[in-house]
Amino acid sequence: MSNPKDAFQELVRIFSFRDNQVLEIEIIPPSLGATFLQDGCSLGITKKALVQAFVVARQLFFDRLMPMSEDDLQTTLPASAQSRDTDSAITEIMILFDCEHLTACNWRKRRLRAAMAHCPDISNQTSAATVLEAELTLMSSYQCSPLHRHTKSPTLWHHRLWVLVHLLQRRHWSAEDLLRLQRTELDIVLRAGELHPKNYYAFNYMRQLNMLLAATVEKTEPSTWATCSQSVIGRVIDWCLANPRDISGWSFGLYMLSNAPEQHSRVNALEKVVKFALNVGWEGESLWTFVDQASRQFGLESVIEDTMLLHCDQEIRTCDSQTVQDSRQKKSWQTWLARARVYWVDSQAQDT
Repeated sequence: MSNPKDAFQELVRIFSFRDNQVLEIEIIPPSLGATFLQDGCSLGITKKALVQAFVVARQLFFDRLMPMSEDDLQTTLPASAQSRDTDSAITEIMILFDCEHLTACNWRKRRLRAAMAHCPDISNQTSAATVLEAELTLMSSYQCSPLHRHTKSPTLWHHRLWVLVHLLQRRHWSAEDLLRLQRTELDIVLRAGELHPKNYYAFNYMRQLNMLLAATVEKTEPSTWATCSQSVIGRVIDWCLANPRDISGWSFGLYMLSNAPEQHSRVNALEKVVKFALNVGWEGESLWTFVDQASRQFGLESVIEDTMLLHCDQEIRTCDSQTVQDSRQKKSWQTWLARARVYWVDSQAQDT
């Protein structure tokens, strides 16, 4: 398919019939012999076809969509579903090609504002929320797909947060609903973190969302949120242990621990991390930096020391105690790593 208009129309068809499902989009090599490959919600497209579709979409955008006033946007909302989908698909194709296309994202915000203004009364709030939820699934299609830059796009993460802010304002949310939303968004962030390591923008989005959700709950159920969100900590620590080199993940884990309502949650998390490192012989800086900062911030040095000493025999404990005394003046992640190495040497000696 070498015709730019055909490539554009095919992507319009795919986006128009997405039915609010999350697509998994991947750039495929031309050697496969097909321009488009689609299996359910999985979509493959060649780079050439995407460029061709973008050229057509960009021309239509500046000729037809950009000149629209706010009144024009209001007028087009009640139009046929096909017309609305085509207008929306134009910017969706542009963002698929260039995730930092701020003009296209801003036009989508204008379109969403027009949709929300079109449903101002309480009886139509559900309709407005449906439009916002559809926008979230579109963002998930970009941010959870193996694309080159979309998973770490500050423009897309900011746009997602903007959509969620307006969604929270247009529905009554119980603490349980907000916890489910938090878990769903966390799954998306962690998936983006797997696709693009050290994904600062994704984890920063999750920090902002957590603060927003906490502020929302405090208006109705102030004592519930901290207890409910505590269950998310284990999910974050498990992800960090599965991706121990990711400093952005560990930093987010530290943030989650700082919001834990009970000290035993921090103790359990820190013990789990230290035991993992000791058992697998992990020397990476990111993990031990987390251990060092968590121990200082929450006053848990004794927890790490006890966890390490439990793994050592009596002779090593005596030597290690001296190491502790000598190192307290210069505590850092390297101090904890040096003590872990004492344990590993001891374990090797016992095995031989």
